[in-house]
Amino acid sequence: MERKDLYYVLFEQQKDFESMKNLIDRERTSEFISKIHLQMPIILTGVRRCGKSSLLKIIKDKLMLNQKQYLYINFNDERLIHFSIDDFQKIIDFLEENDYSKNCILFIDEIQETKAWEKWIDRIKSKYRIIITGSNSKLLSSEISTILTGRSISFSLYPFNFKEFLNYKKINLNTWKLDLKLHSKIRKLFDNYLNLGGFPKFVITNEKIIISELYENILYRDIIKRFNPNLVKPIKEISFYLVSNITSDISLRTLSRISNIKNLATVKSIIHSFEDSFLFFSINKFDYSIKKQTQNPKKIYCIDNGFGTSVGFKFLENKGKLMENLVAIELRRRGKEIYYFRENNECDFIIKKGLKIIELIQVCYDLNQANEKREFAGLLEAMNKFKLKHGLILTYDQEGERKINGNKIKLVPLWKWLLKNNSD
Repeated sequence: MERKDLYYVLFEQQKDFESMKNLIDRERTSEFISKIHLQMPIILTGVRRCGKSSLLKIIKDKLMLNQKQYLYINFNDERLIHFSIDDFQKIIDFLEENDYSKNCILFIDEIQETKAWEKWIDRIKSKYRIIITGSNSKLLSSEISTILTGRSISFSLYPFNFKEFLNYKKINLNTWKLDLKLHSKIRKLFDNYLNLGGFPKFVITNEKIIISELYENILYRDIIKRFNPNLVKPIKEISFYLVSNITSDISLRTLSRISNIKNLATVKSIIHSFEDSFLFFSINKFDYSIKKQTQNPKKIYCIDNGFGTSVGFKFLENKGKLMENLVAIELRRRGKEIYYFRENNECDFIIKKGLKIIELIQVCYDLNQANEKREFAGLLEAMNKFKLKHGLILTYDQEGERKINGNKIKLVPLWKWLLKNNSD
């Protein structure tokens, strides 16, 4: 890439970055900023358009950096399509020739769009503070950690959680526990969040077409382009099946049949690409044997409920499935190690910490005579299996406590659980 062309793009990107407005602060911004002084590359990953670029701008503003104290580079810019390995040094030349601070921060967006970036980052990491974003989980791979000599810090970013969603809606969460009038307003907003999710651009504009367009963007830019062109149709069929069947078991043979891909290794590779791009994630059935965990069916979840209702079959208006998907997202966001339990009955989520199972969660839209026995049975069986005396059922709006054979089961509305702190 010609030096003058690269310099022009860098100048223009700075202007665009500076002009970003209407930014919504994130819950973990302070934690993120607290790591910058450690002089280690920070890797921020997450699905496309979950707010990574905006967070970089928020950090820049909170640190009150002037234009010589940081450089923003966006490799998702089509003007950098011809960027090569040799051009990395030109970025350093740009900093030196334009009198940037010697210890400036490099904000590098969507770095997975270029090649051999790991070695460049490793070479300059002692001189500059570096924050990298990417939309592919391979940025967290052991290979990259080895190249960076193990000295990097990783964060994951998701679409807005419910607190961030309410903050944008100007809801004062300092008094929500005591303000009963506010409960009604929060429940109404929860319905919107449950059905349409928390992608920042959608929350700001309320234009539903944004969700389906984003889904297509992820599908083509992060998944389909990595495979042979003749797999476009099968990949889209698998994608549609998954987004229409969130919270369900997935089978490579079933996906092979619906996509007409006979090679199971190819199907498995496609599933890995979905997970690498953060579009879907899966959880294992719990077993003390790692081998059995890998052999048992996985349950599939989607990164945002908006995809389920905007892209999948309409039966995904099933509130119970949407609630379970939302709980799975939130548990992942909170950094929990999660599995599902299934023997005679099923418990939706078991949470493991170290070597112990510490919490059990069942999700049910509405406990009633028709389903109560089943829902309690799955939770009680898991409580007995893991010798726990407490269990949790997350409901749409039911609240209370049940005592069964010396076991205590709490019923908590999902919207309230979402507003509790991680440590509550």
